[in-house]
Parts: sequence; structure tokens; C-alpha cells
Amino acid sequence: AHPRHYPLGTLAEDVRAQARALADSGPVHLLGHSMGGLIARAAVLRGPDPFTSLTLLSSGPGRLGPSSRWKVRVLRAGIPALGQRGMWRLWHPRPEETEVGTFMFRRWMSSSPGQLRATGRLLLREPDRVAELAATGLPVHVVSGQRDGAWPVAWMDEMAARLRAHRSVIPGAEHSPNVERPHATADVLVDFWARLTPRR
Repeated sequence: AHPRHYPLGTLAEDVRAQARALADSGPVHLLGHSMGGLIARAAVLRGPDPFTSLTLLSSGPGRLGPSSRWKVRVLRAGIPALGQRGMWRLWHPRPEETEVGTFMFRRWMSSSPGQLRATGRLLLREPDRVAELAATGLPVHVVSGQRDGAWPVAWMDEMAARLRAHRSVIPGAEHSPNVERPHATADVLVDFWARLTPRR
């Protein structure tokens, strides 16, 4: 499929449709990781209902930080020339023989080349929409590791301040705290959601 088949608005509407289907079962706490945070934000900006909260996990205020943009440009140019397997080998010359590494490779290979290129475009061009998100009034939680190779942690600190959001930093974690420190990440997520969910 062509990259134009994966616009941000369409992805956001998919999220909203799934949220509406779940809304009758209880509070809908939306979480988006990395680029998923940009999609989740777009879903909320189309209307905060039916969401109870938004958690941005290792996701920044807009396009990627400067140190990551060149990688995405190479990816977008390289997929048509080298194919997905060739690009994966370029980025991972030594196979990651772990459960996570195997999962990441399978996810990469099962994705549409058009979707991967569209993802790259979004990560390079998405504007800062923090003020718009703040204006919705929806409770927001900004979570990251101590370091992050996609968006500078300082950017996420500033974003949280502008949103007046709850802020959690996971010690010893980087871009994927849910994988690198799963228990600590689960603890801060559940704590935030529990504050917003009435006890029965």
C-alpha cells in the first residue's frame, strides 16, 4: 500500500472507533507509545470523549529530536532500494537473539512498506500540538525512561509542564520502559489510572 493510505487522521479515527466500542465497559484510559503517542494525541484532539485520560509513553511534543531524524530519512529512502529485510540488516548487523528482538523483527517484516514510510513522514513532520492538547482539559500522564534516543527527555519534561500533566520517569529505562522496566512502568501507570477511576 502507498504511504498516502496511512494518514494520521485515519489512524486517529481507528483509535476513536475502538474506544467507543469499549466505552460502555468502563473508563477508557488511552495510552500511546512513541509514534503511537502522536496518534493517540490526534485521536483526543478530534474530541476528548470517550477518553478518561491520555498517557504519552516515550512520546514527544511533535517531530523527532534532531539526533533521530537522519535515521528516519535513511529508512524512508532505503526501504524502496533495499527492501524491509535489507533495511533491518543494515540497522541490526548482529541479530538480537532475544524474545523482544524476535518480536521486533516479526513486527517489522509484517508491516506494509507504505505504512513504514508513512510512519517516517509523520515522525519527521508532526508539529508541536501541546497547546491544543492542553486546551482539551483531559488528564495527561507523561512517562519516559531516564534516557531516550527518539525525543530528548528534557523535551518531555517541558511538554509535561506545559500540559500540567502528571510526570513519571522510570529509573534505568530508555525508549521502551514497558520492556526495560515492566514492573516499575506498570506501577506508575496503574497509580495514575487509579486516581481517576472511582472505587466501586
